[in-house]
Amino acid sequence: MPPKKGRKHILYIIREILSFKPENNKTDISMALRYLTNAIKKRCTAFLLSDFIDTSDYRQALKIANRKHDLVSIQVYDQLSTELKPLGLMKVYDPEVGEEKWIDTSSKKVREVYRNWWNKQQADMNLAFKQSGVDSISVSTDEDYVKYLLMLFKKR
Repeated sequence: MPPKKGRKHILYIIREILSFKPENNKTDISMALRYLTNAIKKRCTAFLLSDFIDTSDYRQALKIANRKHDLVSIQVYDQLSTELKPLGLMKVYDPEVGEEKWIDTSSKKVREVYRNWWNKQQADMNLAFKQSGVDSISVSTDEDYVKYLLMLFKKR
């Protein structure tokens, strides 16, 4: 959709995002960034909203997109995804692979492996943003996002 100003256009964008049905469930941040780089010819400010959990390496696409545009990354995550609570056996579903698994969250080892994975994921994501020169914020779904956006824009 072509960029426009005004409240009506912002509401249109929000409506489109909420009603969007993806062709598949795999996360491919690189593809989204390549699309942005190729589709938008004039320099613009673009906001990339994601949980940034992607098995592929998107750093190169991030660098290229940020050179051409002013890119701002906003990580949205649920606080429950940062660590496992010791609840016992839990059935989890991965929509990207379409697979269900049972995990024992009462196991200290399982919780530690998950915590280490989460911390590594966050460190890799932050390093990618830093190396690419992309401004970023992380916002939990249970927090007030306005405060974080204001901090981001003051920093810029």
